[in-house]
Amino acid sequence: MTRPGPGMDHALYAYSPSTRRPRLVWPKGARLASCVYLYFEYLEIEPPADAVRDPRFHWRPAPDLRQHSLHEYGVRVGIFRILELLDRLGVRATVAANAEACARYPFLVEAFSARNYEFAAHGNSASRMITSKMTEREERAFIGDTLARITRATGKRPNGWISQDYSESTRTPFLLADAGLKYVADWPNDDQPYRMTVGDRFVSIPNHAQWDDVQLLWDRRMQPSRYPEIVGAAFDQLYEEGATSGRFFSLGIHPWLIGTPHRIRHLERALERIIGRSGVWNCTAGEIADHLLS
Repeated sequence: MTRPGPGMDHALYAYSPSTRRPRLVWPKGARLASCVYLYFEYLEIEPPADAVRDPRFHWRPAPDLRQHSLHEYGVRVGIFRILELLDRLGVRATVAANAEACARYPFLVEAFSARNYEFAAHGNSASRMITSKMTEREERAFIGDTLARITRATGKRPNGWISQDYSESTRTPFLLADAGLKYVADWPNDDQPYRMTVGDRFVSIPNHAQWDDVQLLWDRRMQPSRYPEIVGAAFDQLYEEGATSGRFFSLGIHPWLIGTPHRIRHLERALERIIGRSGVWNCTAGEIADHLLS
């Protein structure tokens, strides 16, 4: 899997310096494609003993009532503040959906479907990450089970995958392509989507970690008032660069965090700064993949 190469240590995609690429053209000549990743997650109060969990949220012994309740706040309260805001601004989201969340909260599945949001598979739960500790058989079964459960709950088979907490094994992209998916949104290594060298038609769509709300507000403890400034600065820079070749901007939001009373106004200010700009294609991740593959 891993091998030395020009600027690389694997063969999942070609090394491609941004200054040596063909011009990327978006629909209607847009300078920038913009996508909101809305995380729809369920955090188990007592996950199985063999579950691999993100240590940021699981440093307390089970049952971790505090962290479970924080995540539950997102699907009980925070999500409705966010939906109202997205409705008002006319934003369609790409929902990074845990299979367990889809099963437990059918009302929210209906709410997302009624808004024509896209569902991307986000693993089984926020307590279970893909890792290289899995065998290939175990990982293939995990991916297949996730896709089957989300398909049953939503009535549509997902076209893309957003790993729980950015976690993959070295074979994950190959298995996702084998499962018939079109894209993965795990790699925060670019400002443009690109084809991966797995399968015949498989795309990496950037997932910009550096201004994801959990990265900024939870991990780095940044003051919430600075959130619109950081998000807006990233958007403005990519918009400016998009004059010569199309750029991509993603915004990851977690209802349990950014949907709280003291933070939602800062998400509102950030979105008002970036939504409605001329020359911006507001789209879903699946639409990005379809455009690139066409």
